Amino acid sequence: MKLADLLTPCLVLDRTILQRNLDTMARAVARHEVALRPHMKTAKSIDVARLALNTTLVQTSGITVSTLAEAEYFVGHGITDIIYAVGITPQKLAEVARLNASGADVKVITDDVAVATLIGNLAQAPRALIEIDCGEGRGGIGADSADLTRIAISLGKACAGILAHAGHSYAGRSIADMKRIAETERASAVHAASRLRTAGLPCDIVSIGSSPTALHAASLAGITDIRPGVYMLGDLFQAEIGTHGHDDIAVTVLTSVIGRRPAERRLLIDAGGMALSKDRSTEASPHDWGFGHARDINGHPSLGRAIVCRANQEHGVVDLDSTVPDPGLAIGDKLRIAPNHVCMTAAAHDRYFVVDGDDDIIALWPRINGW
Repeated sequence: MKLADLLTPCLVLDRTILQRNLDTMARAVARHEVALRPHMKTAKSIDVARLALNTTLVQTSGITVSTLAEAEYFVGHGITDIIYAVGITPQKLAEVARLNASGADVKVITDDVAVATLIGNLAQAPRALIEIDCGEGRGGIGADSADLTRIAISLGKACAGILAHAGHSYAGRSIADMKRIAETERASAVHAASRLRTAGLPCDIVSIGSSPTALHAASLAGITDIRPGVYMLGDLFQAEIGTHGHDDIAVTVLTSVIGRRPAERRLLIDAGGMALSKDRSTEASPHDWGFGHARDINGHPSLGRAIVCRANQEHGVVDLDSTVPDPGLAIGDKLRIAPNHVCMTAAAHDRYFVVDGDDDIIALWPRINGW
């Protein structure tokens, strides 16, 4: 079967590019002699996870997930060393306990004394990491917060260490920015870990990571594992901030032409907001890619800067590049759209149609969605 035979819209994953991205990150992390704990929140696929973990380039240390549905899915496929990297609520602890009773080691995170007390009082408590805010201003407490030791004491034997995430690295626009943010991330986590150890409290794990900081960190001294995720698949925004090149985007949305407006140099496609997402992250980046970059059926940028300028629910409008000859596409011809934010785009799809550098479908890899 070939891409031209598929019903659209659907998600295409180029295994060649995926493997290249996995190897690039593995080599970057291996320089620091820390473990890679890939975050599966973007890929949500056991097939991708196996490729990410089955490497001789770097030590790996389980995976990271963003939902309990992911945790259950990966445990069911034999991956048991997992960090659930979203603040835990009391109502979810029973599900974590069920997974751990089956032989898993699903670790949770918290920045709350009351939740830590609840965990510490459980007969079969999951191991827990204290979330540190290293500058993003989302979850976590400051590395100097008085709550740090309170939370650790409340967790008791369940206290496994520290977790931080420099999500604000996405605001960086240069390697110098990424190096600076990476060092703040590292220093915050290491400082918090030092405070725990000085107080005689357990801290085996010191976990940090985003794709930009994992690639560009000058030092990871004091860190035990790092958790990048989007690097595997790539997207236009990550390309704009220098995480990878535009030819390193492994996932695209295959779409069909459903309308033509030659006088306006526009095409109508059957991939709208539901298939592409309406993420506009590139709007504030060096180049605005609208709702996605339209490429030919082989994923090549032969259409120049053809941009999805509008995304309704099931319709997309493509503005063709005026500097490139009209491709003369007919109704039913196919394009591939590189996404702004692959995590959001992929979430609408339940499988990858896998290719290996050409238009032949070599595999179909399921994804786990939902919570």
